Amino acid sequence: MGRKCASCGKGIMYGHNVSHSKRRTNRTFKPNLHVARIAVAGRKVKMKLCTKCLRMFKKIGKVVEAPLVETPQVASV
Repeated sequence: MGRKCASCGKGIMYGHNVSHSKRRTNRTFKPNLHVARIAVAGRKVKMKLCTKCLRMFKKIGKVVEAPLVETPQVASV
């Protein structure tokens, strides 16, 4: 799963630090993720959510029919 929001799919972005002399160095912009327990289809599930999605779920009452972005499931043999 890594650094990706389970609801909206927001992930790491890449860009530059720009100094006063306009010299550019590489940097990463990481999403502000938090682990939250959300009711999905009648049961509580731990999900990594960005703060924007946390605020949205808090506003609607923390009840979701299904996660918006499907997370890849590891198939056990």
